[in-house]
Amino acid sequence: MEQLNQDLVKSNKTNFFKTLWKEYSIVVVFIGIFIACTIITQGKFASLNNIMAILRNISTIGLISMGMTFVLISGGIDLSSGGVLATSGAVLIILQGSGKVPLWIAILACLSVAIGFGFINGIIITKTNLPAFIVTLAIGIMARSIVMFFTKGATITGRTVHEFTNIGNGNLLGIPIPFIIVIIMAILLTILLNKTKYGTYIFAVGGNENAARYTGIKIDKIKILAYMLVGLCVGIAATIEVSRMAAVASATSGNLYEFEAITAAVVGGTSISGGRGKIVGTVVGFLILGIISNMMIMMNISPYLNGAVKGFVIILAVLLQKRERY
Repeated sequence: MEQLNQDLVKSNKTNFFKTLWKEYSIVVVFIGIFIACTIITQGKFASLNNIMAILRNISTIGLISMGMTFVLISGGIDLSSGGVLATSGAVLIILQGSGKVPLWIAILACLSVAIGFGFINGIIITKTNLPAFIVTLAIGIMARSIVMFFTKGATITGRTVHEFTNIGNGNLLGIPIPFIIVIIMAILLTILLNKTKYGTYIFAVGGNENAARYTGIKIDKIKILAYMLVGLCVGIAATIEVSRMAAVASATSGNLYEFEAITAAVVGGTSISGGRGKIVGTVVGFLILGIISNMMIMMNISPYLNGAVKGFVIILAVLLQKRERY
């Protein structure tokens, strides 16, 4: 009997650690990477200035990746984010630079444009049954083309006023304002995903769309809202991005940001096939990507290898997800 009790205790401990690793492995990996980077750089990496720089730099991708998490959980994907960021950012700069439109209206217009593109993505995908990959890729190309046409491919600048540039460059209590925005959005999106019917429905749609349809869930509405949500996040990211320099480069602003966002979400445990994901995991995911980029700079590794490293990280993350299913 005593032996049986010992076996039960041992089994419970094993199950506890397995569950702990499955749910929070990304946090453990993050802590390990942070400690390793600190040791390798003899403490330079962990300096307050460097940490704050990382938090500011990853805020744009962080916002997009949190919106992308909702789309991925629903079983979709959004490859239009980079082009939409450039287009909505250009709208903000043009209105802000005119000097005739209040800043809050210019920002609202930027958000509206980005949400509008998300709505278009959702409508086309749900009403035509075309693959999300194809639709969002095409919309992203169109968005980039439109902004380059109206700006003639040039970089356009707005007015360099403190109330605008402070959004991307300012600090509050020593913390970069962009990252404070990220934290606020992370909290709101976590509540939306975990504490509302919409969150429950989006997991159901991504897990088994046919079963979700039979239970009466409005599949199209759930998907459209997911794409509009990532559009909102892109609009906020565009506001932060263009406010840092009060300018937007039509040809390069937001270039490949969608892939960075997908990488962060996948590294954070969001399933490419849908039905699984956490905002907190995505947050840790884009922090890890920020650390990797920062370390490559500190170690004088060619920036051209950045994509190779992140591509490897994606493959590794997907392999780990596949292993967890069995």
